[in-house]
Amino acid sequence: MIGQGKMLAGAAVLLAAGTLSAAANEKVTFGTNWLAEPEHGGYYQAIADGTYAACGLDVTIMQGGPQVSGRPMLLAGKIDFYMGGNLLSAFDAVQQGIPMRVVAADFQKDPQVIMSHPGEGLDKWEDLKNADQYIMGDEGAQTFFQWMVTDLGFDAAKRVPYTFNPAPFIANKKSIQQGYVTSEPFAVQKQGGFMPNQFLLADNGWDTYATTIEVMQDTIDKRPEVVQCFVDGSAKGWYKYLYGDNKAANDMIKKDNPDMTDEQIAFSIEQMKKFGVVDSGDSEKLGIGTMNEARIQSFYDKMVKAKVAQPGLDIKKAYTLAFINKGVGLELKK
Repeated sequence: MIGQGKMLAGAAVLLAAGTLSAAANEKVTFGTNWLAEPEHGGYYQAIADGTYAACGLDVTIMQGGPQVSGRPMLLAGKIDFYMGGNLLSAFDAVQQGIPMRVVAADFQKDPQVIMSHPGEGLDKWEDLKNADQYIMGDEGAQTFFQWMVTDLGFDAAKRVPYTFNPAPFIANKKSIQQGYVTSEPFAVQKQGGFMPNQFLLADNGWDTYATTIEVMQDTIDKRPEVVQCFVDGSAKGWYKYLYGDNKAANDMIKKDNPDMTDEQIAFSIEQMKKFGVVDSGDSEKLGIGTMNEARIQSFYDKMVKAKVAQPGLDIKKAYTLAFINKGVGLELKK
């Protein structure tokens, strides 16, 4: 299932109609940061319906997961593109002097959500800090929770670890729990018999982009047409996955991850649309994948204040806008 073949950087480049297009059938590998799921649907769609192939790429998706470290493989040149979770990894790369850039952000909103029990005095965002217990994973505790404590007044002493089991949250009606808006609410509904309140961090000041496409500067310099094809193909894939016939993509997802169910897929797609995770705000005019400097600076400033990111970084080294903001795929939205 996993292929890592790459053609030499000097592969022939075709110049057509004044625009660069990737050398025909150039093999590239995209490493995701988790097991196959609907949150990766646009990339599977672009493989399934030939969108990547149309601009000359033979794309293989290398699944992530709990035992897979994809980013080191990107740094080592073993894969061509990697799925970043949010912008923090790109800031970290700048701090370490690693020549890696984000070239697109396919989620306008981080899907991270805080859930609460309805009717327990925790029905508004402003109420959540009053919960008896905050169930947060280790990674979240080191990132967005630091911002919640610093900017919003949450009490760090109330945090308990999240073990990816909703039972403690279901049992404690005065608790709140982190999760992905596409996943954990579904689990709570299935196991607890109720739909929790859902507060998307992105709608309350957590303004990072998410599900980014990370690539090494060397690839940008030597194979810009490959980067453009992958960025454009991914955007088109997301439009078709969200608004078109996504059966073939979902079949691929279920093949790669047999634990994925049709019910979970349907819920995740509905939530991505409802909350505008992929397509909202700037993407409605500039296309899926869009980013802008002001928003990246805003998020960086918040992370510095929360002591999550190092101050004084040249964050313009973390990204490039050269491959996005062109409205690619807008015509596919139905």
